[in-house]
Amino acid sequence: MVFPLFLTRSALHCVIDLFHVQHQYYQPGHLVIGGITSQFFSPAFNSIDFKEKPKETPAEEYAAVPKNYQHVLSLVFAVNEVNENPNILSNITLGFQIYDSYCDARMTYQNTLNLISHHRKTIPNYKCGVEKNLIAAIGGLDSETSSHMASILDLYKILQITYSSFTPAVSEKDHISSWYQMAPSEEHQYTGIVQLLLYFQWKWVGIFVTADDKGETFVKKLTRQLSRNDICIAVTERVVNHSGFGDDGLIEKCQNMAESLSKTNINVFVVNADKNTKTGLQWLLLIGIMMNLQPFLRNILFNNSVGDTVFYNEKRELEGGFDIINWVTFPNKSFLRVKVGKMDPQDPLGSDFSIDENIITWHQSFNQVVPLALCNDHCHPGYSRQRKEGKPFCCYDCTPCPEGKISNQTDMDDCFQCQEDQYPNQNRNQCIPKKENFLTYEAPLGISFALLSLAFSATTALVFGIFIKYQNTPIVKANNRNLTYTLLLSLLLCFLCSLLFIGRPQLLTCNLRQTAFGIIFSVAVSSVLAKTLTVVLAFMATKPGSKMRKWVGKRFSTSIVLGCASVQASICIVWLCTDPPFPDLDMHSLPEEVILECNEGSANMFYYVLGYMGLLALVSFVVAFFARKLPDTFNEAKFITFSMLVFCSVWLTFVPTYLSTKGKYTVAVEIFSILASSSGILGCIFSPKCYIIVFKPELNSKEQLKKRNK
Repeated sequence: MVFPLFLTRSALHCVIDLFHVQHQYYQPGHLVIGGITSQFFSPAFNSIDFKEKPKETPAEEYAAVPKNYQHVLSLVFAVNEVNENPNILSNITLGFQIYDSYCDARMTYQNTLNLISHHRKTIPNYKCGVEKNLIAAIGGLDSETSSHMASILDLYKILQITYSSFTPAVSEKDHISSWYQMAPSEEHQYTGIVQLLLYFQWKWVGIFVTADDKGETFVKKLTRQLSRNDICIAVTERVVNHSGFGDDGLIEKCQNMAESLSKTNINVFVVNADKNTKTGLQWLLLIGIMMNLQPFLRNILFNNSVGDTVFYNEKRELEGGFDIINWVTFPNKSFLRVKVGKMDPQDPLGSDFSIDENIITWHQSFNQVVPLALCNDHCHPGYSRQRKEGKPFCCYDCTPCPEGKISNQTDMDDCFQCQEDQYPNQNRNQCIPKKENFLTYEAPLGISFALLSLAFSATTALVFGIFIKYQNTPIVKANNRNLTYTLLLSLLLCFLCSLLFIGRPQLLTCNLRQTAFGIIFSVAVSSVLAKTLTVVLAFMATKPGSKMRKWVGKRFSTSIVLGCASVQASICIVWLCTDPPFPDLDMHSLPEEVILECNEGSANMFYYVLGYMGLLALVSFVVAFFARKLPDTFNEAKFITFSMLVFCSVWLTFVPTYLSTKGKYTVAVEIFSILASSSGILGCIFSPKCYIIVFKPELNSKEQLKKRNK
């Protein structure tokens, strides 16, 4: 805005004749306080140009804002209180000069010039007649008026007290005494609005602003704050609000518009109306400070007439809070203002915002329930938000959490994985601790295997006892009695070895499981191989001139058993020394359970143990197969062939089954394979002999042997 420079008499004459001010209020005094209020408005100001002399507006064409008259009365009251109290100013009287801005920039500039001129003529920098000693100017209900006033008052180093949140330019801030702000900072206002919206979880709001620069500034700054807090603006309506309507009129107009917009699912609106400052004796205190403590006005804290703390910060802004007012509307369009909370940035964090919902009166259409302000319904736990294409970020779809993920809060942007030892519940809104998975003695499967193991062990011990009792009979002596004892003892240990696989995995049991099983089974299979080779060598030694007789005997069979078992023992020792088995937790194989298992350490060493044991069984099967038809009354080759066939079949099916199962069923497969293969050897080799010894003793004699040989 350009204002005239006063250099010539013609220029002065133009200024004097610019426009006659009809509304002013003057009271003389030694020190004069100026004031610019905004009480009147006239459409005539919009038609002023520089082509012809402006016409005076008839009084009936002015529209008044009665509410703003309180600012004039407050100043008059405060000045009179100061003048009547000798303790405040001694031998000095205060006066005032009040003009109206008419909500027009040109009139604001002219009347600001009038404040620093003769009280009847607009002639700044010219002293003539009665001198008006202006010490401060009060006014500016909006930032535009404050800005217009500051551009002139700052040149004259005149203190300005403003209602609005106007902030001078950087260069102007250097003049410490040029202005003070009576309204709290706009930044606090935006913060309070955001806090209020977040308190009620209102994320889809409309905005009503006045159709002017002030409204546009409000939209720009508030939009930035709302976006940071994930609040969307559904619609922005600009309302033409002449000052004649006042804030009440603006609210009424916005209410009518809101009723029509509520059909579009917008239940909450933010209205940009002028902020009201507390009046009354607060003026008196401010004037007293200006008169007596002006050099120290910064960082001054005091209480005003209504008990509120007033504090000016280093930016010369009034530090104060805002009241949260519930506007209760009535059918006759009247309003009742009820304070329901406050927002004060000076309070400690956590108590700077408070509200009492119990005293809030909601609009009758909401049935006394907090209205929803969302573009769509909340996404409940178990769902996540998915943005809609072409829509604001507050508008979204709710999609169920994918398998393995949950959401435990409302309106989550994404689902998340549970911890390793937890899994999602059916609704995918909570993580449940996983159960432990291992083969226990309490489980039916564990009890069954334990009983089977003990039963087979008892059967093996019984067979061992029978063979000990009848150790001198021909059927026991045949095919090396010591090998028979070794085989029975190793089978007994194989059955008991399966018990190591049941129960919670421990370091000792994990180290013993596979190694003990591998060595004991190797002893059993090598004993079977030695028995088969003994039959073959015995038949070959009966031929005339055979050199095989020297190989027949206990030394040969013992060497076979010890040599084969030593190889397996060496493999197990290397395994234990390099990468031994250890207790481990498998969190991922089963979705709802944690597998307590024995990690084999080196999987290759485990398969080396199985492979070597399978090699011994295969050799035994081949040798027994070719020796099955040798002429011998007690030839075991036939039974050994069948037992090795069962053994190989069991362990060939073990490998793919072992790899395809998880948890306790993996252990169950190995226990079953141990019991099945061991019982196959026990049944195939020893059941025919036990039958003869117990039920057909007449066949267990030398006479019968001789008859059968003949």
